Order: sequence, then C-alpha cells, then structure tokens
Amino acid sequence: MVKVVYPGTFDPPHYGHLDIVKRAAKLFDKIYIAVALNRAKKPLFTLEERVKLFQEAVKEINLDHKVEVIGFDTLLVQLMEKLKINTILRGVRLFTDFEYELQISLTNYRLAKVETLFMMPSQEYIHISSTIVKDIARHGGCLKGLVPPNVEKALKEKFQSGC
Repeated sequence: MVKVVYPGTFDPPHYGHLDIVKRAAKLFDKIYIAVALNRAKKPLFTLEERVKLFQEAVKEINLDHKVEVIGFDTLLVQLMEKLKINTILRGVRLFTDFEYELQISLTNYRLAKVETLFMMPSQEYIHISSTIVKDIARHGGCLKGLVPPNVEKALKEKFQSGC
C-alpha cells in the first residue's frame, strides 16, 4: 500500500487543497491529511475545527475511504516516523512557495530521510490561498468557488458575513 502525508495548517481548507487531494488519490492508496497546530501562524480556526472542516470537505468529494484527516503538534518528521511513512506531498502555487518548501523538504530529508513530492494545484485553483480566503470572508466578500460549502458556512459564522 502506497501512503503519503499531505501536511499543512489548512486554515481554512479550500478548493486548491481539495484539488491536490483529488489528484493525489489517483496516485496513492492512502492519504493522511496532517493538519498542523502551528501556533506561529495564529490560525483563525482551532486545530479541532480545521480537522473537522477538512474531514467534512473530503466526505463531500467521496474520498473519505482513501483519506484520513489527523491533527498533529510535533515535528512533521516525528509524525512520519509514527505513521511509518516516508513520503510527503506538498502543494506549491508560485516560485516563492517552492523556495520555502524546498528548504523544508531538504531539512526533513536531512532529519529523517523522508522524500517530498511537489504538486501544483490545477490552473483554476492556483490563485487560492487560505490567507486570501480569510481576507475575503473578513470583508464580507463572496466565497463561492473558493471553498467548500461547509468551510464557507464556518467562515461566515466566524466573521458574521457572506454573500
């Protein structure tokens, strides 16, 4: 069974993330979506909320049989060791993403000999980021086509807005 870990803060999950998961499901038997606590980013949603949002979004696209969403608050390589998986999947949108991700992937390889595969979101989703999604929601903008319905609802509840 070929397994991969797709880690991130996912605050919140959006269609770019789901695009990566859908496409990865064609390549891997099992995908662990590893939602990081990541206190440094000061997330809008709690770890538990982000895990639940991603779980619900995965169910909506009927991939819950191939995907397990888990939260973690350790080094990624420690989680990889615990899961006995040596491959990380990372989504990259722009060259600036790649520079940052390359540093992390080289460090993870040095620490634990885990490999990182990079995948770009499909063209229709490449512009979406969690930061942009939160900014739109914060200012009452329309989130249609950016996030799944469950995430849109949660954002509207956080910001008491929507279209």
